[in-house]
Amino acid sequence: MRDRAHTASFVGIVATICLLDLSLGAQTPLDLRRVQPMDRITRSVNDMVRVTLSGNRHPMARPEFDAGAAAPDSRVERMMLALRRDADQQQALENLLEAQQDAKSPLYHQWLTPESFGRTFGISDHDLNNVVGWLEANGFTVEPVSEGRTVVIFSGTVAKANAAFRTEIRRYQVDGEVHHANASDPQIPRALAPVVGGVVSLHDFRTKPMHALGVSPEFTNGTSHYLAPADFATTYNLNPLYGSSTDGTGQSIAVVGRTNILLADVATFRSRMGLPAKNPTVILNGPDPGVVSQGEQMEAELDTEWSGAVAKNAAIKFVVSASTNATDGVDLSAQYIVNHNLAPVVTLSFGNCEAAMGAAENQFWNSLWQQAAAQGMSVFVASGDSGAAGCDSASANTAVYGRGVNGLCSSPSSTCVGGTEFADTTNPALYWSSTSNSGTMGSALTYIPEAAWNESGTVAGGSGLWSTGGGASIVYSKPAWQAGAGVPADGRRDVPDVALSAAGHDAYLVTMNGGLYAVAGTSAATPSFAGLMALVVQRQGARQGNANAALYTLASRQASGGSAVFHDITAGNNSVGGITGFSAAVGYDLATGLGSVDGNQLVNAWGSGATPIPSLQLSGSVAAVPVTQGKNATSAWTVSVSGGFKSAVTLSPGTLPTGLTATFAPASLVSPGSGTSTLTLTAAPNIALGTYNLILTASGGGVSKTAPLAVTVVSSCVYSLNPTAASEPATAANDSVALTATTGCPWTAVSNFNWITVTGVASGSGNGKISYSVAANSGSTARSGWLTIAGLTFTVNQTGSGCTYRIAIGSPSWSNTGFTDTVAVTSPTGCSWTAASNVSWMTIKSGASGLGNGTVAFSIANNTTGKTETGTLLVAGYTITVTLGVTGSAEIGEPIQLP
Repeated sequence: MRDRAHTASFVGIVATICLLDLSLGAQTPLDLRRVQPMDRITRSVNDMVRVTLSGNRHPMARPEFDAGAAAPDSRVERMMLALRRDADQQQALENLLEAQQDAKSPLYHQWLTPESFGRTFGISDHDLNNVVGWLEANGFTVEPVSEGRTVVIFSGTVAKANAAFRTEIRRYQVDGEVHHANASDPQIPRALAPVVGGVVSLHDFRTKPMHALGVSPEFTNGTSHYLAPADFATTYNLNPLYGSSTDGTGQSIAVVGRTNILLADVATFRSRMGLPAKNPTVILNGPDPGVVSQGEQMEAELDTEWSGAVAKNAAIKFVVSASTNATDGVDLSAQYIVNHNLAPVVTLSFGNCEAAMGAAENQFWNSLWQQAAAQGMSVFVASGDSGAAGCDSASANTAVYGRGVNGLCSSPSSTCVGGTEFADTTNPALYWSSTSNSGTMGSALTYIPEAAWNESGTVAGGSGLWSTGGGASIVYSKPAWQAGAGVPADGRRDVPDVALSAAGHDAYLVTMNGGLYAVAGTSAATPSFAGLMALVVQRQGARQGNANAALYTLASRQASGGSAVFHDITAGNNSVGGITGFSAAVGYDLATGLGSVDGNQLVNAWGSGATPIPSLQLSGSVAAVPVTQGKNATSAWTVSVSGGFKSAVTLSPGTLPTGLTATFAPASLVSPGSGTSTLTLTAAPNIALGTYNLILTASGGGVSKTAPLAVTVVSSCVYSLNPTAASEPATAANDSVALTATTGCPWTAVSNFNWITVTGVASGSGNGKISYSVAANSGSTARSGWLTIAGLTFTVNQTGSGCTYRIAIGSPSWSNTGFTDTVAVTSPTGCSWTAASNVSWMTIKSGASGLGNGTVAFSIANNTTGKTETGTLLVAGYTITVTLGVTGSAEIGEPIQLP
């Protein structure tokens, strides 16, 4: 059946929005201007006036791992600048996402296209032109901006990235690998801050594939068995669906990848497993990375083989993007899939914990998955394989970074898939046949009871931290739909949402390089659940968007006697070495979520009369507030309620940086919870300047909603430099710059380059004089660096040493047929030179040109003319006269430098 995502025009959707208040409960018409891009860049883009993008440095970019500066001329490809919506747009989007899942709303399942999404929830043309213009002015090449307007992708050199973002990309040796990363948080012009969330990454610390590679298996072997697609279909009750032709026909699943695959492996897998022949479509987003490694290849082929094994007649669209030294290919592939609206179902099996990702990268993923949900795409992401220790590698012996969850799946707009393991060891004959089917390799007999997957070193026969990921998000508050028995009253987004088998015991069969392997991990559970979702979409005949609202509604109905969709997992935990995790329990839990599913029940119960969910929304009068050091600023915040919500609501400013206080007045709103409160921000006199992103929270009745607020601390002090820049000679030099500052206002002076040194007083208050020295520039080209003084940039330009040359003639090597000799050239790095002869009997053998130091080798033929011959050799501007006697002897004259 044709996907209905494109049948509703954007004009119709906007018309509906114009007639509705997207707070859902109210009847006041919504002013469409509040959900259209407004110009937020209201001042000229001044590179001298900057803000720091806090939380945008990788935690492993530490001094003890430093291995030196990255080469200035090396390329930094496909960096991603995350764009952000204003408060009105964000609130309208959240309301739209709720309405799209409310069966009583006129917007129910009215999906947007990337174009309509960008026109409504992207930044304005004016602001986009300013952002792109600034990037191009700094020497970057900017790719065409995607229709959804969530990111700008650009490329350049390390030197240009250092200069544009006032940071330094350096090399770091971590766990035996050399990585590139920015040494400090990047800076951007303050004028761009209202629309720029940050640089998604300036490093090559990659997300990890969520799988463990096993050995070549035997299909039925004592208490260990291996999952063929036929076993999965038996265990999770898919055969009744296949019998009614619900097999993914007409549907598609997009798979996120960063390495290419061997299509022959997929064909061999499907043939071995009795599946119909159907190769995936490989889509290259940029240059082909080829097959990067065995581990990456296994992840890619696992995802493509198993999403198509469950939805065995669906079209699998595998998107491949090469990783660069600044951007993970996973990020590039995911944004391509969403911005091309590629499929109704998306699967991603990579992960990194929220704490390691940084502010911009967390924002990027949440914004991207929100766009996907608005377009009707159902996104499934692996919860991780390190148990409750999501920031540690699964192969580590002991967790050292505390609890954490996968930031790629913790967004409320994605469905996070955890892992279970079959409890079949006591009496395997109850669940498995002693032989495998020759046509399908299946041997499972029935559903097999499950426990939370934990094969870590804390259990007998386990190792490392291998266990299902799960826990509470440190970024997102609890969405309205995440409610029901067992859901923690923690106010946080909890993961996973669902789970499927993921253990090395009874691992998934995968074909790679023609061989058969057994693979474990939530990377196997996730594409399998995406396959289940494709069956749902086929049965419903239309896209379903964010699956979570329906999943939790189905769980609530089951608790009240409805269809038995979920296998409630009540045994096991995800505790690992060094960290106490969470135990499986009745209802929802932080190890297995709602549990695994009966596929037939899931597909047949889906969409059977969803009911409104009580909810609330928090919106502000502004998206950003400036506050001066030592002073106050205020903004108004409104809580609206919907879906029958009736409860008192408490307002909280969330975690605040040192030196900033915030209070709501009133701090709570009486039932039914709607109303307005004033937020007062007070900045201490000594608080650090910059922009701080606050997360405000409104909570009540078991529901929490958040809203972002950018607080820019403006100095109460006025500083100026005289001069604002200096030009220095190529030789070592000393100089100074005068600082004028308000009396009592503190300042510091810091050099950002090792060839510029602050030699005098580096800190003080009031007026001051900063002395500095520059080292001699041995290079031939000019260079630029800067001091940061009282938050101002003082640029130092130094000329190059110029190109000077010296030559030295070697000792000739005589033979009866002539002789050879050399000329050594000494010159600064980067200086070019050439060598040439003006006679045929003197030949340049090597070194006809060079850069910097080099050697010219030349040969002279024996003189058979019977007379003296004279010729010249021109090397790096020097003339060398060669006189060849009639006996073959030669005389080489002193070199003369040409004017």
